[in-house]
Order: sequence, then structure tokens, then C-alpha cells
Amino acid sequence: MDQHLINEMLETIARECRLTQNYTGIHEFKPNVMAAMAKVLREEFVPESLKQWAYANRPLPIGDGQTISQPFIVALMTDLLCPEKDHIILEVGAGSGYQAAVLSHLVDKVYTIEIVKALADKAAKHLKKLGYKNVVIIQGDATKGCPEHVPYDGIIVTAAASHIPAALKEQLKPGGRLVIPVGRPHMPQELMLIQKDEHDGFTERNILPVAFVPFTGELNNDIQLT
Repeated sequence: MDQHLINEMLETIARECRLTQNYTGIHEFKPNVMAAMAKVLREEFVPESLKQWAYANRPLPIGDGQTISQPFIVALMTDLLCPEKDHIILEVGAGSGYQAAVLSHLVDKVYTIEIVKALADKAAKHLKKLGYKNVVIIQGDATKGCPEHVPYDGIIVTAAASHIPAALKEQLKPGGRLVIPVGRPHMPQELMLIQKDEHDGFTERNILPVAFVPFTGELNNDIQLT
């Protein structure tokens, strides 16, 4: 671990937050989010050949056509969830387990679904080895969410979906938040925040133009937004 590189990453995240505040409405991320970003060693979640780039503000390939998101986007999506210590969070797209590891420092429980079995198995073993005890990795297609553990205080989707799945919205608690990139690969995508009110109504807000890898499951079907 190089503390200097971690500090540089945190400074870059803070700078990007200020530069994008006209889009996001956020001038600075919550202190607990930044503290979690500082605790998780990103170098542990990237391939050995890419460890020299672990703290750069860029996505990196992790195999099977998937990537680990750039640190700024991880911090932004985490901040948008408004995580609290008693929250139960669902993540759609475990990848290497990095986003779940960040969330694990902020909430009570993280359930994370990964459709690629090789990635799911690797992430589960790695998170266990690193001592993350409040993260549960489930292998499968998350189109219908994870009804076994509903309702969720927040849901975070870490690859681009062609639409906002109704199942994910339904599985939120009243007051819950869904953060999801919506759009097609090589076409405009928007990071969106969906909030559920006390009467099961929803508000939607476009946060920031983004570029995510696409989902490989049914979330990539070409159907209308719901």
C-alpha cells in the first residue's frame, strides 16, 4: 500500500466532485464516503498486471469483458445512495467486489449479484480472504433483483442497463434510492437517481453523462423505460 497514491486518489475524487457539481448538485462528498474510499485498497481488486494503475482515476479491465469503475464514479454512486449504518444495500454487478467493499464500511449488509460465475466465485473468495463479513455474493441474472432479502434501503447498479427494471424499483423501501446507469454501449448513457416516496411513487433525476460496460443479462434487452 502506498499512502501517497491513496491520498492522490482522494484529492482527485474531491476535485472531480467540484468540477461536476453543476451536473450533480454535489459540491463535496460525505465524510463517511471519503473515509470508506480511503480504507479500501483498490490494488487488491485489480489484476496483478494493472496494480501500478490501481489508484488512477480510470476504469480498469478485470476480465470477462467487465471493468472496475473509476474511483470518482464509485464515490459518486456511493454518495448518491446516502448510506447509513443500519442500511441493507443491493448491488447489481459485483465485478471484482470493489464497490461492495466500499459499501461494507458504511452499511449493515450488502447483497451483490454477479451474472458471470467466474467473477462471482473470485470476488466471493477474495472478499472473504480480506475479511469482509457483511457482503454476500449471489451468482445469477439480477433482472428481477433479489426478492429473498427485500426491502432494500438502496440499490446500486454497476453496469449500463437499457432500461430501469420495475423489479428493482419495487424492492426499495419507502425513502429508498436506486442509482443506475441507463443507456446503450457506445451511445449516450446517463447515471440516474430514482427515489421512492412514502406512497410508492418515484422521482427520477439525471445525474451525469457516463460510459459503462453493458449488462450481459436481460437488463440489456431493448425495452422502454419503466
